[in-house]
Amino acid sequence: MTSRLSAGVWLILALIALSACATPQTRIQPEFDRPALSSDAVVTRVAFGSCSHQTKPQPIWSAVQAADPDLFLFMGDNVYGDVKGADLAELSGAYRALANIDGLNSLRKQVPVLAVWDDHDYGRNDAGADFPYRDQSKALFLEAWDVARDDPRRDRAGLYHHKIVGPKGRRLQIIMLDTRYFRSPLTRKTHAGSGHSGYVADLDPAKTMLGADQWQWLEQVLKEPAEIRLIVSSIQVLAQGHHFEKWDNLPRERQRLFELIKRTGAKGILLLSGDRHFSAFYRVSQVANYPLIEVTASSLNLPFRTKNPASAHRISPSVGIANFGLLTIDWLAQRLALDIRDVDNRVVETLAVDLKVLGIGTR
Repeated sequence: MTSRLSAGVWLILALIALSACATPQTRIQPEFDRPALSSDAVVTRVAFGSCSHQTKPQPIWSAVQAADPDLFLFMGDNVYGDVKGADLAELSGAYRALANIDGLNSLRKQVPVLAVWDDHDYGRNDAGADFPYRDQSKALFLEAWDVARDDPRRDRAGLYHHKIVGPKGRRLQIIMLDTRYFRSPLTRKTHAGSGHSGYVADLDPAKTMLGADQWQWLEQVLKEPAEIRLIVSSIQVLAQGHHFEKWDNLPRERQRLFELIKRTGAKGILLLSGDRHFSAFYRVSQVANYPLIEVTASSLNLPFRTKNPASAHRISPSVGIANFGLLTIDWLAQRLALDIRDVDNRVVETLAVDLKVLGIGTR
């Protein structure tokens, strides 16, 4: 009896020791307090970026901190964790690596961070609603980004969410769209003359980018009062002329977004996107009774230096070096500055916008 008891005790002790050893290996979020974004905060500087590979150097975070933002927006491909099976080992490993990046942790200790996913932190390249592990991936995301237990994302499908901060006259609305969880399959085709396979426009009215629930939610939040609205889409909204992922792969859905903006009367919209591994500014007029402006900010540490195709709506050169975006709001002068900044916090492209151009004034 004594020997059996001893063996049982040793087994329990061994299991406790194994559990203690395993804890650091399974942790996918850094263990420190993170600042919250106060609902009455007057936000004047918003940094944003995408496409950050967890195994590659990330000197960009020193520049982001030097820019002194009030908020940072992670717009997708925040890690590269494409999975091979149901255990999602690659994705959880990517998040563990992210949790140990000193520069990012330094930022997260000082600045509130809001995040949404794109394909590589969703779990599969170019994946949509047909990705079989989307709910397991969502659970990892919620843990990695320390999403509060009472956050609505925990009780509904997908990861779309929004927040309004600031007093009347200086209200900033941040809308984070989920362009993965609900998105219908895209149509792929090999393009004549190039031999390359890419996506083509699909006019099937049954296909969706956001899904019925997210579309209904978006209509409601666009009706909420705010002076400036940042709509974050992990993939490009305005860009045309390339065969990669973009809203124009589902033209009916793109037009639906334009019509929704116009119908709700939502003013002050800026579109922010990532995905492309280069940065640029885009502009489309005659959509919402005021021009829509988009900033693509990509990549934080994985840029493509290849020449990018012309777009009818691109209004700047493309930036093919590691970079992040910075929005500076001068509420008193009613003016915005949109910057693309490099790893030394130098402005490499900039665009000034008067708030009246976006259909609003705060006076």
